[in-house]
Amino acid sequence: MFIQLLVSALAFYVTAYLVPGFIVSGWQALLVISVVWGLLTLLVKPVVILLTLPINILTLGLFTFVINALLLMIMSKIVPGFSVAGFRTALIAAIVLSLVNMFLSKLAQ
Repeated sequence: MFIQLLVSALAFYVTAYLVPGFIVSGWQALLVISVVWGLLTLLVKPVVILLTLPINILTLGLFTFVINALLLMIMSKIVPGFSVAGFRTALIAAIVLSLVNMFLSKLAQ
């Protein structure tokens, strides 16, 4: 659990470095972002994926990036010190975040 929180924080840090318009100000915000992201993906994401299952099947799972982008935009409204410039930035950040998180999770094992 703690290692996954650190991996998530590092993934958000790398994503903020790579994607312009995806801004994380400070390490305190980074830790809050990691916790809120964990809660959103635990509680909200499964319900949204279930509701959008037909379109997710039609797009072969690529609609999940759109869902993640929307969750990032919601999170930018909730967490102080975190902002996303727009939907395009959120979508690019969702893709980068997925790849970085996958890579870091493999390293942490």
